[in-house]
Amino acid sequence: MAATQTPYQVLGVKPDASADDIRKAYRKLAKQFHPDLNPGKAEAEDRFKSISAAYDLLSDAEKRGRYDRGEIDESGSAGRRRGTGEGFRARGADRHFTLTIDLVIGAVGGKQRLSLAPDEWLDVTIPPGIEDGQVLRLRGKGGPGFGGGQAGDALIEVRVAPHPLFRRDGDNILLELPVSLAEAVLGARVSVPTVTGPVTMTIPKGSDTGRQLRLRGKGIQKTSNPGDEIVTLKVVIGQSSDPELAEFLEKWAPRRPFDPRQGMPSA
Repeated sequence: MAATQTPYQVLGVKPDASADDIRKAYRKLAKQFHPDLNPGKAEAEDRFKSISAAYDLLSDAEKRGRYDRGEIDESGSAGRRRGTGEGFRARGADRHFTLTIDLVIGAVGGKQRLSLAPDEWLDVTIPPGIEDGQVLRLRGKGGPGFGGGQAGDALIEVRVAPHPLFRRDGDNILLELPVSLAEAVLGARVSVPTVTGPVTMTIPKGSDTGRQLRLRGKGIQKTSNPGDEIVTLKVVIGQSSDPELAEFLEKWAPRRPFDPRQGMPSA
């Protein structure tokens, strides 16, 4: 490749080539010079970098138009005159990755290690409240530039894995909490898991299954306005064959008639 080649020349297409022609030329050359197919060949690796950089510029309609008008150079920088014999300088290609995180990390933020290659790792900072499918852009962590051009970016699509306890609803965290019959009837102080660690919560006397209690500020930990944790109670009888409980209810229930299905329409 001559030192003064343009991106069009790198891909072997004419300046009026269609987007489809550019795509086909890139795929053909990328397959030919891909480093995985040319192990240990530095020249092929350099050629592949220049091919990727040229395609990154010409596959973007806006960048291509600005380049054709002389507003930017091969690296995407403004104000450099082309055709001066300085050589082809281009920005490195972006690299795309997928990172799966735990719901708790997504709620409170933190760092998680991402494998870029067998011997290449990157500690990714996860902002609190990140959404499933959101893409993080890490500047300069993509493919190396060519001819002194800047490196590309790493584009990381974040996937939030399901959690055994928590579910997300906007900025709130939802939790179903089992409670005993005694705790529901008499009230209690119990430990409740949250995304920031366990807290103690008061269960009011006479709480039914389905009752919701709110732990303020224990949801998605956004800096300005954290969400809440909504705790839904689920009464669990436990040892249902307890003879003492059965004997008590046999005497107590007839004196306290109550139909929990009152008002429910018949099938």
